[in-house]
Amino acid sequence: MSSLWTPGGERPVPPPPSSGGGQPPPKPPPGPAREPAPADSEEESALSDEEMQGRMAELRRHLSEAPAYTVVANHCFGLFELAALHLSLSPPKLDDARLAIDALAFLVEGLGPRLGEAQQTLKDGLAQLRLAYVQINSAMGQPGNGEASATGGAEPA
Repeated sequence: MSSLWTPGGERPVPPPPSSGGGQPPPKPPPGPAREPAPADSEEESALSDEEMQGRMAELRRHLSEAPAYTVVANHCFGLFELAALHLSLSPPKLDDARLAIDALAFLVEGLGPRLGEAQQTLKDGLAQLRLAYVQINSAMGQPGNGEASATGGAEPA
């Protein structure tokens, strides 16, 4: 089963209904946050699928109405959070943080003013992440751990 990330969290995406009449796909195991009530019948289960498809259609409509720069900037903020998370772990995951920082840099520096009003905030956040990366990397005594890319330089050949 696929999933779709939304600002409200990750949502499962059911497979398209098949006309083959085979067995329905297995239900995902209940998550730790909440356990769904068991379905009393196939009709109730089908209603869940219909509701899910309706919600997916609503999410798609809502997403299509948002300006693209807003959605792209939202993903940039997600990359910022991902990099910050990896830097804050004990011990930090520098390679994962560097990948997220580099991805954010490609978007922020590559798109520039096309990011709209979020551009300056994202530039400032990128600078903060780069500084934190260098400080953590130095404190760990690992100079040259690919820091050139995370700090804005070229990758070593």
